[in-house]
Amino acid sequence: MRLLAAAGLAAAFLAGCGSTQTSGSATLWITRDRGQDVVLTKKVGAGQTAMQALQQVAKVKTSYGGRFVQSIDGVSGDRSARRDWFYFVNGYEADRGAADYTLHPGDVEWWDYRNWKHSIHVPVVVGAFPEPFLHGYGGKTRDAAVVYDSPALTSLAKRLGKLIHGKTLNAQQLVTANVLFLTKADVPLSATAPAAGAPVRFVIGPTAARRLLADPERVRFRYSGLR
Repeated sequence: MRLLAAAGLAAAFLAGCGSTQTSGSATLWITRDRGQDVVLTKKVGAGQTAMQALQQVAKVKTSYGGRFVQSIDGVSGDRSARRDWFYFVNGYEADRGAADYTLHPGDVEWWDYRNWKHSIHVPVVVGAFPEPFLHGYGGKTRDAAVVYDSPALTSLAKRLGKLIHGKTLNAQQLVTANVLFLTKADVPLSATAPAAGAPVRFVIGPTAARRLLADPERVRFRYSGLR
C-alpha cells in the first residue's frame, strides 16, 4: 500500500504531544514465552527507572554493573538454551538498559522471558495495543492516523481512529506518523518498526479490526496476531 495513494483516506482524531510529567502511574507486566504465560501485571509509579519499578515488584538479579537483568523471581537467562529476559516499552523493544529508561505516565513496561534462537530482536510487538499510539516512547508521541483502502471501511476506520487518537494527515506527514493500515484483506493485527521510538506501521483486516474493537484487550501480551 502506497502512502501517497492512501493519504486522502486517512481517518480522524488526534494524538497529543509527549509530556515531561513524572508523576502518575505506569503499568508493568511480566510474562513468559512471548506472552503466553502471564506472571504478573501491576501498576507502578512513573518518574522512576524501569529497573527500579521492576525491583519493586519482583526479585531481580542483574549483571554488567546492574544494567542487564539476569533473572526475575529465580528465572534466569540461559545462553546454552538461548533463553533470556527481554523488555518492551509501549510495544517497542527498548533501545537502552532498564536502569536508563525513565517511566512516563501511561507507559507499559513489559518483561518477557523467551527463546531467542530464531529472533533475538523483535523491534515492535502488538501486545500493548493501542500503544505506542497513545504514549509513544521516552515521553514523546507521534501523530497517528488510520489509513484504509476502501470507502466501505470508512466507519470502521473512524472507530479505530478514536481508539488510537488518530487524525487526518497528508502524505508527507504520514512518513513520520504512527499509522494503522486497515485493508480489505483479512489479516491479523501485525506491526513493524525499525527501532524504539520510530514510526510504527500496524496492519489489520476488517474482521480482525471488528474483533479488536469489541475487545481491545484481545491482543494483550501478544507479539503478533489475535487470540
